[in-house]
Amino acid sequence: MNEGKVSENVLKHSILHQIHTKCDEVLNGAGIGEDCAVFALSDNEVLASCAREAAVAVQADMDPAGAPRDTVTMAHLIQKCVNNLAAGGARPIAAIITLLLPGETEPETVRKLMAEAEGACAALSMQIAGGQTRVTRAVTVPYAVVTGYGKAPREGRPSLRKVKPGQDIVLSKWIGLEGTSVLARHRKAELLARYPAYLAEDAGAFDKYLSVIPEAATAMGSGVCAMHDASEGGIFGALWEFAQGAGVGLTIDLKKIPLRQETVEICECCGINPYELLSGGCLIMAAEDGKALVQALNAEGIAASVIGRTTDKKDRVICNEEEVRYMERPKTDEIYKICEG
Repeated sequence: MNEGKVSENVLKHSILHQIHTKCDEVLNGAGIGEDCAVFALSDNEVLASCAREAAVAVQADMDPAGAPRDTVTMAHLIQKCVNNLAAGGARPIAAIITLLLPGETEPETVRKLMAEAEGACAALSMQIAGGQTRVTRAVTVPYAVVTGYGKAPREGRPSLRKVKPGQDIVLSKWIGLEGTSVLARHRKAELLARYPAYLAEDAGAFDKYLSVIPEAATAMGSGVCAMHDASEGGIFGALWEFAQGAGVGLTIDLKKIPLRQETVEICECCGINPYELLSGGCLIMAAEDGKALVQALNAEGIAASVIGRTTDKKDRVICNEEEVRYMERPKTDEIYKICEG
């Protein structure tokens, strides 16, 4: 299998089709395009949960020139987990952290990783509620699994089940932010040889846009029907997952998908398709009145755009002026084209 997310066919046939047991307490379980599992907590509230994993390193030890391209900080990994909760309309409350460590790991490294995790959780008003730390030969670098928990109202919660044909599709901020940041750090020498230094520096700091909590909170009070956190597979992969999970078609205007100029320049230099590049920090939303939702987001200082509509067909169509093409199933993220080291 290719590196990164497993393909939709593997996910569907080898994973989801093996899950048969159902419980009344599970209101929303595993599925394509689902950011969170949702459990009945009371008549008024639900408990949402999601998990994210990655190789991790201490912030001070992150060497963009030598670190594997998919190594992240604990703060970054926790934020990605919390983004999934936010897309499910949930307020984060707790995290369980599992650390898998190679034998040569120093205790000081573990202390620093957990200190960074505590700092990130404290900033999000989350408690680290437990986990496990294990030394194992199965990993060659520290590896973390973060399971996040959040609370959400039982009524009015956004869900893919609420998506209907004829709704507007809204995107927050810009696509490719997360991937652009990774490319800027790993290909800095190439970029400095071609562009002004400020371009690479600004792009390398795009991690500051990673949180989707502000737009999710605004959307919850502005008529949103469903939300999906764009991440691995880029915006094309995220739109496919969104439509597949909701059971609708899409008509998307390519020209309306928002891109930062830094992303355009860096992707061109690196031979990367920005529409299939890590897009953490970008939230997909469906609403009956997309223009009103965009206005509400803009009023909070959040960039947003209506990029298309849902349809009653199964086709997912990308329109680029007169050119029309059909969206393909999600591919391996473009970030994996970067050579190790």
